[in-house]
Amino acid sequence: MKISGFTFIKNAVAYDFPVVESVRSVLPVVDEFIIVAGDSSDGTDELLKAFDGEPKVRIIRTVWDTKTYDRGGMIYAQQTDVGLRACTGDWCLYIQSDEIMHHDALPVIREACAKYLDDARVEGFLLKYVHLYGDYRHYIDSLHFAYPREIRIVRNRPDIHSWRDAQSFRVIPDFNGVDYDVEEGTRKLRCILLDALIFHYGWSRDPRCMVRKANHHNALYSKDYKPVEGVDYYDYGNLGMMPLYEGTFPEAAAERMAAYDWADFVRYDGPRPNIGKRYGVKYRVVDFIEKHILRDGRRIGGFKNYKLLKP
Repeated sequence: MKISGFTFIKNAVAYDFPVVESVRSVLPVVDEFIIVAGDSSDGTDELLKAFDGEPKVRIIRTVWDTKTYDRGGMIYAQQTDVGLRACTGDWCLYIQSDEIMHHDALPVIREACAKYLDDARVEGFLLKYVHLYGDYRHYIDSLHFAYPREIRIVRNRPDIHSWRDAQSFRVIPDFNGVDYDVEEGTRKLRCILLDALIFHYGWSRDPRCMVRKANHHNALYSKDYKPVEGVDYYDYGNLGMMPLYEGTFPEAAAERMAAYDWADFVRYDGPRPNIGKRYGVKYRVVDFIEKHILRDGRRIGGFKNYKLLKP
């Protein structure tokens, strides 16, 4: 059995992506790792030299074609597919460059990939998420603002592709290579949920970089987006209203957590965080039912891009 890992990245320095920690967090469980490195305009290429001499890592250089992939963040899916197609393993482990795998997840992943290698029913695996927010200690506890699980391991098959904005995957037969938001003629993957944690740092990065990241990201989703100007840092809101994560953190994130240096740019009082789905009355009721009655990660409503199989 062979497991491939893959990710994509562009402008990791300017937007404060923990790509080095991300890759290192999964290297022990993969046999190869593909980094799809876009045409960065900052120090990303220098940053990736951290993997010089690492025999498992291979870097593919690309130029982002945002004219062809011009809506809904589809350029993210296209770059993800570049990495997926370069994988040579039986299973392909995808980790986005703002995600870091918890070390306890690695043996769980290895065991599941081996156990279901010859079980054609299983097309992928779901991982559980911790979405950090604002700093490296607080997190988003709403299952509707932030997805609680997502597909991060898929079989290496030519009909499985990244989908929409690369959050997930689908079976897309005879794919035209352009329309990553296609639904007609596609189907959801059959997946098993693993007891394995992946930490998402998309909302947990230097606020001075978050301003630039938000402008870049939003422009890829909407041609009508007007960049925010004249703002030095992103205001996460009152972090004191967010819960502290009480579990252990990924070992690969230890140095990054120790280097935390933006305490002067976050606050623990004043207006609440701008997370409407956490504070709206409807979602507070739904969240209460999900957390205190269901208590198994299930959501009431909400889109799920997978068919859940029983182990």
